[in-house]
Amino acid sequence: MKKIGIDARLYSQTGVGTYLQNLLYYLEQADTNGEIFYIYLTKKDYDSVSFKKKNFIKREAGFAWHSFSEQIGFALMLYRDGLDLMHFTYFSYPVVYLKKFIATVHDATPLLFKTGKASTKNQFVYNLKHFFFKIVVSLQVKMAVKIITPADSVKKQLVEIYGAGISQKIQPIYEGVSYKVSRAKENASLGKKFKDFFIYVGNFYPHKNVEKLIDAFTGIAGKYRLVLIGPNDYFTERITRYINSSKAKNKITLLKSPPTADLVFFYKNAEAIIHPSKSEGFGLPLVEAAYFNSPMIASNIDVFKELWADQYLSFNPNDINDIFEKIKSFIDKKPGFDYKDRLKKYSFAKMTEETLKVYHKVTQNS
Repeated sequence: MKKIGIDARLYSQTGVGTYLQNLLYYLEQADTNGEIFYIYLTKKDYDSVSFKKKNFIKREAGFAWHSFSEQIGFALMLYRDGLDLMHFTYFSYPVVYLKKFIATVHDATPLLFKTGKASTKNQFVYNLKHFFFKIVVSLQVKMAVKIITPADSVKKQLVEIYGAGISQKIQPIYEGVSYKVSRAKENASLGKKFKDFFIYVGNFYPHKNVEKLIDAFTGIAGKYRLVLIGPNDYFTERITRYINSSKAKNKITLLKSPPTADLVFFYKNAEAIIHPSKSEGFGLPLVEAAYFNSPMIASNIDVFKELWADQYLSFNPNDINDIFEKIKSFIDKKPGFDYKDRLKKYSFAKMTEETLKVYHKVTQNS
């Protein structure tokens, strides 16, 4: 039996965590009698994640991302497990691991934008860490036998950065709506408190551009509110300070990590979802919003145009006035969009099927 490892250390995080949760969920349902899967989890997730199939083996991997322990300790663990294939699901990986591996590169954002969260030391240390980060990603892209991206737009970005030589080994595989979201029941009781609102769902990293959305919403008159939904972290604290200093603060509600049932309510009842990001790999909140038929107002970036074509109202994310005008236009005209055909292409179950095919293809000669 082939031994395949999956780096699931980000299992509980947003974004990559949703990807991992769905990959492992649907993978366990697939016909995998020919493989043994080693699932590498942090200590926290090791205790809470379980698998029914005996060919899914949990491994506690307490190695922080972008750390020396990851480079040495994690690599030694992988070597000891004698894998036929390793699947690294994030930018960070041990560069001394020289056996066969594939990598999922979710987006090129960290290569194009710095987070601005300079470590607790100083800007020099932060820049040095970012320099080594770029080296690690470059090696990962070079050494991987196959690279999975969530959209063709990400593939094109990687080719622009690293050259046409990697094009043949990159396979775009669309993602979809999390099984947790699609099966959750709406918390309809929130309807007593929330009416006439727009939503933003996601992180508050600088490239997400939420500050410009807040500035644009300042000019929206009348009854409408903006509900910002995201995790509770360093960047949430920063956006909270920005809201409090904004003229729009009385029109904005910030919700930190609400239950899935609450999130479903906001998707189903929002006037529209607004996504002002300057860079994305796929944009899971937009797919989830489309699943609940929530209209989209979003950036005119390549990946959104690839996924949604003319079925959303687009704006220039660098132009506050354009963001404002598109929101106002939506309120005035209430355009309708049809997502049925496009949603057929976006599925975590299909993604897992295609990923399993990649596993089979790259291990058949091992």
